[in-house]
Amino acid sequence: MLDAFKRLIARKPAEPEWPEVAEWAGRQQLGFKRVRDEGGGFVLDGQMAGKPWRLEWGPPQRPYIHGHELRIRMELGLSSNLQMLVLTQSLFETLERNAFESFTESTQTVIDGNTPEEMRWLVMFPKSSVKAPKTVRSRFHFIGAAAEDTERWVEGPLAEQLEKADAGLLAAQPPFVLMTLRGRVYLRMQLDDPDTRSLAGAVALFQVAVPQALQAAAAVAEAPRPDFDNSSSTAWQNLGSEDDKA
Repeated sequence: MLDAFKRLIARKPAEPEWPEVAEWAGRQQLGFKRVRDEGGGFVLDGQMAGKPWRLEWGPPQRPYIHGHELRIRMELGLSSNLQMLVLTQSLFETLERNAFESFTESTQTVIDGNTPEEMRWLVMFPKSSVKAPKTVRSRFHFIGAAAEDTERWVEGPLAEQLEKADAGLLAAQPPFVLMTLRGRVYLRMQLDDPDTRSLAGAVALFQVAVPQALQAAAAVAEAPRPDFDNSSSTAWQNLGSEDDKA
């Protein structure tokens, strides 16, 4: 009896199953899969305009994100010239400070290829002066290889969706990044509690960012530019096993 009791109290607590997320995913016709690797998490797979996209929630893959991270990505085959970034004001200040410390308080004289694109782009690319509501302009920063591309991407529907997110999903200014890189659109943010309202808000924002990126890409295609080489680092690491890769 005593041995049985010891085994009971020594047993690891069951990992969360996220039944609400699984149910919500089913209603949205999204695939749901738990990740059983160290750190756990889950993966959602969906379709947009006939193309697959993937949402992952689990351990962070960026040093500026603590706790848990939500990531969404979609392959669109965009031009390599299309390098655009939206990030929260709070994250901009953090990365700018980190970049300054990295390049002025050490012997480092070049941009390290291991440095995340989010930080390198602050140094490499100009800020964009997008036409957007004042709250959006004050709460987000917009950066890109070509300012006009970022402006085309953000102005209009995406700016409106960012304003909605700022009143809800991003009201607390968590670390948040929305970017285009190597033909893909990415969303990355800190999210400790993957409640369905937050997931729905992130997906809604992503679903506006994708068609806007395609419109910006169409404009780039009409005026080709030399390709940029960003092959020295990666913006995405897969969460989970080989079976979970997109």
